[in-house]
Amino acid sequence: MRTGSLAGKTALVTGSTSGIGLAIATAMAQQGANVMLNGFGEAAEIESLRAGIEKQFAVKALHSPADMSKPAEIAAMVRAAEKNFGAVDVLVNNAGIQHVAPIEDFPAEKWDAVIAINLSSAFHSMRAAVPGMKKRKWGRIINIASAHGLVASAQKAAYVAAKHGLVGLTKVVAIETANDGITCNAICPGWVLTTLVERQIENRAAASGATVEAEKLALLSEKQPMHAFSTPESIGALAVFLCSDAAATITGAAYSIDGGWTAQ
Repeated sequence: MRTGSLAGKTALVTGSTSGIGLAIATAMAQQGANVMLNGFGEAAEIESLRAGIEKQFAVKALHSPADMSKPAEIAAMVRAAEKNFGAVDVLVNNAGIQHVAPIEDFPAEKWDAVIAINLSSAFHSMRAAVPGMKKRKWGRIINIASAHGLVASAQKAAYVAAKHGLVGLTKVVAIETANDGITCNAICPGWVLTTLVERQIENRAAASGATVEAEKLALLSEKQPMHAFSTPESIGALAVFLCSDAAATITGAAYSIDGGWTAQ
């Protein structure tokens, strides 16, 4: 018998074949939830992740290759999760991409892509999942925003706009579902030590001639008073908390996990 605070529930986590999304999906499975993974990658690697979650946590796990820039595929993914598991109880909108450039040089197609995947995909997935949550009178929606959902940085026009929009969208859905047994919250990470960030630090070190540790400190110091990275696992733990009974009246909130970035 599966045990844990989410036993018998199903969690759909977008962008969950690596990094923060995978850590959240793993944390949900650890609490007994069946999980629908989503994301790109090598088929064999994804199958290994899927099978590993099933074996380690004695839950069911599936993978959807839905392209988060395509509304029809997003809706089909939600329907597939409902068909295979009976429900989507927890929806975590984590999928995201980034492009950096000054506004005058920002390619229009990059703007469209970032807005589509970082913001519009969350609208489409919530639109598809909320009716079932309302019918069952229980649901937890968690949108992975960013410190950039609360403050801005230069050269990140699309990302900052999308993440600010995601925080606003979170509040609207929270208000609309407040008396339906559903909560909707955002998590706003600062610097998180993922594989992509580690690669960024290594590239900085190679370009500057400094050590990797020196570049880690330099990167953190640019934004955060606390010179420490958040971890994907800590974000997964916060997501699990937001699904718990203790968080039943927390809705419409934007939780910073950013080493003091947005406290300044």
